[in-house]
Amino acid sequence: MEMIELIEATLNYAKDIWQFRQEVLERDADNENQFAGCLSLDTCSSAEEWIEICRLRNSENTCRQTGADVPSDTYFAIRKSDNKLVGVIDLRYHINHPILGTWGGHCGYTVRPSERGNGYAKDMLRLNIQNAKKLGIPKILITCHSDNLASEKTIIANGGVFEKVMEVDGTEIKRYWIIV
Repeated sequence: MEMIELIEATLNYAKDIWQFRQEVLERDADNENQFAGCLSLDTCSSAEEWIEICRLRNSENTCRQTGADVPSDTYFAIRKSDNKLVGVIDLRYHINHPILGTWGGHCGYTVRPSERGNGYAKDMLRLNIQNAKKLGIPKILITCHSDNLASEKTIIANGGVFEKVMEVDGTEIKRYWIIV
């Protein structure tokens, strides 16, 4: 597997994030959770607009302007060999929120459809756990749909400890905790 790094969302990758968006829209059209970790990427009119939203989410003072109740960081997973954006992952500073604390968790992630099956999600989550540690978050809640075996394997490979299954709007969600 090729090495990746996580970098904060930046205009240097505006063209790449827009291509990523288009690929997800085309390949995951039937997936209601197609933009996990990419809040509002599907509704923005440009990459620049979305990257500015990501910047505003970094602060408790400005995150609500974007429709988010909790500050977060959004990272691009960049493959080092060719500088290609292969995924997006976010990290919420806390989950003191009814939805996040119940089934949303500390982060969501999406791997570019053409890059799936290469282990990038596992590395993205591993690197994001390091980001959580830097922020002083002692443990993170990660959730996935019960039928999403790829995501479940990613969580378990990163030390996820199963807590329980819960139903949310008719969908079973599995909750896992990872000690940072």
